[in-house]
Formats: sequence, C-alpha cells, structure tokens
Amino acid sequence: MMSKVEDFLIAKDEEAIVDAIRNAEMNTSGEIRIHLESSWDKDVLPHAYEVFKQLHIANTQDRNGVLIYVAVKNRKLVILGDKGINDVVPENFWDSTKDVIINHFKQGDFKQGLVEGILKAGEQLKVHFPYQKDDSNELSDEISIG
Repeated sequence: MMSKVEDFLIAKDEEAIVDAIRNAEMNTSGEIRIHLESSWDKDVLPHAYEVFKQLHIANTQDRNGVLIYVAVKNRKLVILGDKGINDVVPENFWDSTKDVIINHFKQGDFKQGLVEGILKAGEQLKVHFPYQKDDSNELSDEISIG
C-alpha cells in the first residue's frame, strides 16, 4: 500500500517542486526546504521546529533558511524562517505565502500549491536577501520526507 506522502506527490510533481526551489533560489540568497510527513497528531509547531533543526536550516551563513512543513493527512502547514529572516521582516510575513498554498490545497492541487508557495517565498525573500553572484547553494533542494 502506498503511503499518504506518495499519494500526495508523484515523482513528476516532486521534480516540479524541486525546480521551483531552484528557480526561487536564483532570486535570493535565502534557502528554501520542503518537508512532508504523512501525519502528525500532536502540536505541529514544536515538531516543525525539530524538523528545522534536523535539516540544519539554521546552518546558513546569513541565517536565512526557510522551512515549509506539511503534515499531509492532518492538512497542517507551517512556514518557519530562521533568525536572519525573522529579524528583518514583519510578523505576518509568511501569511500571503500560506494563503497561496492553502488555496491550492483546498482544491486538491498539492503540487501547484507548493510550487506557487515556493516561488512566492522566493519573491518575498528577494526583497531582504537578494541573490549575490558569489552565493552557494547551502542546503539541499530535495524534498525531505518524514
């Protein structure tokens, strides 16, 4: 039997999401990670912080990594920015990105929700963390699955 994560995204969808991460990161020195989990029944925020640590998102030079965490079955979504981002952006900075993702999720279009959310996050990050020509890709672009 297939897991919920595999129901959520097929390989072609995964490729589109990884491409979106690469495209978004061409505009910003920020780093975007996606983590999918089939379900999480407890309070999702502390768990998303744990995933943030496990994926070493805080290890970027400018502390400008972002985690987009989704517990698929529970339909939970958390977007966490690292200290470098949180220090310079307004408190509701990620709300518009969340709205883009959730609107697609409600229509059952998970891939498009993530793709557009990633591109939106990249656009928003570009304002505060523009791409520098000496930027290196500090975090993997692959989707992390828990």
